[in-house]
Amino acid sequence: MTELEKGPRGLRRGRGARERILGASQQLFRDQGIGGTGMDQLCAVAEVSKRTLYQHFTGKDDLIAECLRRFDPDILPEVFDRTDLTPRERLLAAFDAHAPLCPYIAAAVEIPDPDHPARIYARDYKKGFAARLAETAREAGVTDPEQLGEQLALLLDGASARSRVLNTDAFATAAAIAAVLVDNAIPTAAVAVPAGAGASE
Repeated sequence: MTELEKGPRGLRRGRGARERILGASQQLFRDQGIGGTGMDQLCAVAEVSKRTLYQHFTGKDDLIAECLRRFDPDILPEVFDRTDLTPRERLLAAFDAHAPLCPYIAAAVEIPDPDHPARIYARDYKKGFAARLAETAREAGVTDPEQLGEQLALLLDGASARSRVLNTDAFATAAAIAAVLVDNAIPTAAVAVPAGAGASE
């Protein structure tokens, strides 16, 4: 057994070291912040040596970026890829599925360098999220889908930040505002009738 295969107590840790490091990082970054998490503590929680950690990641910056990449690589597929919902319903479902504590916002707040790999990934994710909202808005028949996508993305980010600051759930209020925005943006003739619903007239 080589030293690289041993944890801090000399126990063999197997091939799951990388996943344990990522799991511990996500938990610690969420619970106490990126800046508040030291590498020694991270190694202890993941049950790996520092040498093992640096075998898998070049440093903390690399680890932070990988955590963000792993968090939601396909941008809420459980909402945007659903075929049992109308486009309008998918737009509003994003407010039910969106994480109360957005790790992309948290990383951007804690990392001042705009060229940091985590900041770049967070920026790309946020742009991609707004694009998916706009694409769904287009399917719903919205006249200006890009504008609605940006409005809903801003509303979601605001709800996430407010939830974090006040330690409360702001998403129900945000969802109610979103419903008004969506319904005002969809021309009456484009509003889809859910499957199985009878005619209103």
